[in-house]
Amino acid sequence: MNPALPASLASAIAQLLEGVSRKELAVRAETLSRAYRGGGTSRGVANEADVIAYLVARLPATYAAVSAVFARVKETMPAFAPKSLLDIGAGPGTASWAACEAWASLQGATLLDSNPNFLEIAERLASASQSAALSTASFAHGDLNAASRLAKADLVVASYVLAELPEDRAGKIAGDVWALAANTLVLVEPGTPAGFARILAARKTLLALGAHVAAPCTHEAACPMQAKNWCHFSQRLSRTRDHMIAKSANVPFEDERYSYLVVTREAPQRRAAFRIVAPPESAKAGITLEQCGADGLQRETIARREKDKFAVARRAEWGDVF
Repeated sequence: MNPALPASLASAIAQLLEGVSRKELAVRAETLSRAYRGGGTSRGVANEADVIAYLVARLPATYAAVSAVFARVKETMPAFAPKSLLDIGAGPGTASWAACEAWASLQGATLLDSNPNFLEIAERLASASQSAALSTASFAHGDLNAASRLAKADLVVASYVLAELPEDRAGKIAGDVWALAANTLVLVEPGTPAGFARILAARKTLLALGAHVAAPCTHEAACPMQAKNWCHFSQRLSRTRDHMIAKSANVPFEDERYSYLVVTREAPQRRAAFRIVAPPESAKAGITLEQCGADGLQRETIARREKDKFAVARRAEWGDVF
């Protein structure tokens, strides 16, 4: 899976790039990236030029990660057909675009963000969408406190939002956001120790509130990740020429690391025994998988002589259930 941007979104971004200096674009993209790496927030996106730099440098990776998460949701909840979407901390609408690609059932969407520069571009991009939910979406300006005034939605998404908050607030905010989910809440964060710490805090709070974990966990027992180990996954995406220029990159792809959590009001329809939580290791003796399940972490080597199981393991990837 290598999620590409929808053609209408890519075209709308290309129009915004017309006449933009690629040299200036690269400088702005590097400034934004440096600020985010240093713990900065979206408040650093101060004008339209900054947003355009973000669209080229960061939106593709965020879109790829969120799309990968939505694919996992569809595996676990094949009958889920949300009609309404609430995108909290929507930025330029990245997660909303990915959700509308994943679920044609969506009929309405509300995008909330505290940065007016992001919201203005989000609205312009949404007008190019062929999705009824996006093309008629509502746009709300406000921080997380404003979310409580919004209507509930079948699907609530908060992607790369908790990362902008102190870790000790992650659980509380996750609980507040959960109150707005009529069915399912999806949280996506950077695949770093800090990102996972926020996901873990959210998981603890949400389970205490009666939520059911749909993914990535195949269980609702205590998380077995300890010390320097943290639960994260990776999504590869292709880079366009402008993307490479903005990132000063010399390879045509990048790997986005992310951590995530999906919780629902009802227990998932499908729950596998394990999820693969590290890249499979292939050797002469067989394929070794590091897996997480209700009994904790375990490493299993599937020998070549176990033909049927080996055939499945050979196709398995980091993040798959097994």
